[in-house]
Amino acid sequence: MTALHRLAATVQNRKTADPDSSWTARLLAKGPEKCAEKFGEEAVEAIIEAVKGDRARLTAEAADVMFHLLVMLAARDITLEDVEAELTRREGTSGLAEKAARPGA
Repeated sequence: MTALHRLAATVQNRKTADPDSSWTARLLAKGPEKCAEKFGEEAVEAIIEAVKGDRARLTAEAADVMFHLLVMLAARDITLEDVEAELTRREGTSGLAEKAARPGA
């Protein structure tokens, strides 16, 4: 099991944890909208570090983004396995072809 899979499992377990005992549980208790807001904040911080070119800071911010993405997904009952299945479905398909096949593209 990779670190990302262990983290995803921890996030899923925190869905039923006491918000007073876990940052993840506290964030999830605030609802999907707050989880999405926090993910957006972390994504912006990663963008800033990418522009600055600080490899160590970008790596740290990317880890925050991954964590908050998993929390946001968990808030909407989407698992890492669901995302992996979608990525598997897309394998071997050109990004241009995949985008063109989307509704409204």
